[in-house]
Amino acid sequence: MPLLENHLAVITGAASGIGRAIATGFAREGARVVLLDINEQGAAEAAREIREAGGKAESFGLDVTLREDCRAVAKTIADRVGQVSVLVNNAGINRRNAFTAEADAVIKDWQDIMAINLNGVFNVTHAFLEPLRASKGRIVNIASIQSFVHVRTPNSPAYTASKHGVLGFTRALAAELGKHGVRVNAIGPGLIETPLNEHVRNTNPQLVQIFLDHTPLGRAGKPEDIVGPAIFLASDLSSYVTGSIVMADGGYRAI
Repeated sequence: MPLLENHLAVITGAASGIGRAIATGFAREGARVVLLDINEQGAAEAAREIREAGGKAESFGLDVTLREDCRAVAKTIADRVGQVSVLVNNAGINRRNAFTAEADAVIKDWQDIMAINLNGVFNVTHAFLEPLRASKGRIVNIASIQSFVHVRTPNSPAYTASKHGVLGFTRALAAELGKHGVRVNAIGPGLIETPLNEHVRNTNPQLVQIFLDHTPLGRAGKPEDIVGPAIFLASDLSSYVTGSIVMADGGYRAI
C-alpha cells in the first residue's frame, strides 16, 4: 500500500527544486498533491507532469508573504479539493550580502528573507491550521544546516536567522499541537543543487568546494535526496516523531 494513500498534501514553493521533487514523490506514494508557488505557471506545469505520470495534482498561485491570500487559497482548496492532512512549508529564498554590505541592500535582504522564509511559514501554517487539526495532520518545514550554524561562505545573516526561526517554530508547534494529534517536524538540507543556487554554483566554484570539503559524502545533494525524509515525516512511518529535524546534509554537521 502506498505510504501516503488517502492524504491530501499541500507543498509551497513547489514549482521547482525541492518542493517540486517532494510533490512528485508524494504523488508516487498515493497522495493527492496541491502545488503552491508564486510562479503559478511553473506550479501548473509541475502539476500537469504529475497527472501525466498517473498522479493526482492541482496547483494554485500563492505569495506566502500575503496572509490574506494564504487564507483565501486554503479556503479554495477546502472547497474544491478536500481536507488537507499534510503541509510542507518549503518556499524560501537566500541572498549573499554580508551584514557589512551597503545598508539598503542589507535591510532589503532582511525584510525579504524574513517575509518569505519565516513569516511565510507562519502565514501558510496558520491558514491551514483547522484542517490539519481536524485530520490529525502532519507539518513538514524545510529548515537548513543554517538552523544550527552560519556556514563559512558569503551568506546573508538574515537567512541563518530565518532558518533558526523555522526550527524554533517547528519545536514550538510540535509542543502545542501534539495534544491535537498533529505532528510537526523539519528537514535540514545541506547544499542541494536547485535553481535557487544555480547561478552561484556556476559562477563561484570555490564556494561550492567549501561546502564539499566539509561534507563527508563529498557531493552536493539533489532535490530527490530530500524526498525520502519528507515521505518519512509525512507518513505513518514516523507516527511517534514530532518536534524533530531530520538532517539531509551529506554529513555536514557531523564534522
